[in-house]
Amino acid sequence: MTDHTILRVVSKLLLPYVLLFALYVQFHGDYGPGGGFQAGVIFAAGFVLYGLIFGLTAVRRVAPARMVELVIATGVLVYAGTGVATMLMGGNFLDYGALYAAHPSTGQHYGILVVELGVGMTVAAVMIAVYSTFAGRGRA
Repeated sequence: MTDHTILRVVSKLLLPYVLLFALYVQFHGDYGPGGGFQAGVIFAAGFVLYGLIFGLTAVRRVAPARMVELVIATGVLVYAGTGVATMLMGGNFLDYGALYAAHPSTGQHYGILVVELGVGMTVAAVMIAVYSTFAGRGRA
């Protein structure tokens, strides 16, 4: 087995910046290009990079299958829960203005932020699950 020291060192240096960029895209998405889907894919790409360099076992240690499943479900619940909350506050499903009736534009901002967070969580976790499933095919 060949030791890939350079790949391991470079990926360890690069990985925090990939994840940080994903957070930037996530929270800057309502002001510019980006949002939950793009951030989720970038975040998952960090895990895929980690898996390609350090192996699938290392990814499964960092992100166990049960935790990934919980993040998928939580992301969907955050998205749907925001819509239900707007309905309970007298608006339509995902009518963000109802979240903060005194200032609908503030409610719009927070609503989009929360919904995009749910989307980002779901997309990242699904992409990690897909990678983990396909990378582990044929292995016990």
